[in-house]
Amino acid sequence: MYEGIHHVSLLVTDIEKSKKFYGEILGFQESEDRPNFDFPGAWYQVGSTQIHLIVHSDGKALRGTYEIDSRDGHYAIRVKDVEKLIKRLREYEVEFLDKPASKTGWHQVFVSDPDGNLIEFNR
Repeated sequence: MYEGIHHVSLLVTDIEKSKKFYGEILGFQESEDRPNFDFPGAWYQVGSTQIHLIVHSDGKALRGTYEIDSRDGHYAIRVKDVEKLIKRLREYEVEFLDKPASKTGWHQVFVSDPDGNLIEFNR
């Protein structure tokens, strides 16, 4: 019945800062398919899933912290080369939590975006 997750929407407060993080630092491909909504945002294609960034000052989904806590709410992205990701994060001086021997059996790397949205990368 289900085909997969189409997109994840994330609240952000500064679209330009967020676009730099998702586009330049993480290297996500920005989608040109985003309609001309009456609010700022951006869409990124990550495999068959999209990440939708939305500026919404009345939103309630911001974590309110930049702490990288792997048990807090997050979404996960599978990567082909976790060492390449770690190298990129270090180049851009992005703080991350590295869990190479996670009980899941995956090598996990957690980061916080400029608004505290938590992302897990795994392989």
